[in-house]
Amino acid sequence: MAADFSRSRRVGELIQRELATMLTREVKDPRLAFVSITAVDVTRDLGLAKIFYTVINAEIDSDNKKQSEDKEKVRQGLEKASGFLRYELGHRIKLRVVPRLEFRYDESVLRGAQLTQLIDSAVADDNDRSVDDSPGDDEFEK
Repeated sequence: MAADFSRSRRVGELIQRELATMLTREVKDPRLAFVSITAVDVTRDLGLAKIFYTVINAEIDSDNKKQSEDKEKVRQGLEKASGFLRYELGHRIKLRVVPRLEFRYDESVLRGAQLTQLIDSAVADDNDRSVDDSPGDDEFEK
């Protein structure tokens, strides 16, 4: 039972909560205004924390070039703020060693939204076809 909820997992969840709070309240970088922390994976030795993030206002249908430029700006902002974030984590979380922060863009939210959009359009097309193929009222009157 103890292995199901390991220390590294608890530390990761704590880091996730603290980073989310710091990004919304204390980091003044406008590039990081719409960043959401989706997950944090901490190694067993607590030396590295992989932080998965997404940008809340990322549009599904937007131009890929613009989207990649926005992702790059957010990544640069996170990398620039990583020292401050790690320093603040050291004060908020009582650990002997604060993990090194490594930021990775999480595309699962965007992929999920794209899949939902595809499913919705397929269901709408299916509904349109079933309405067009349905027998008319006059066939039932015979």
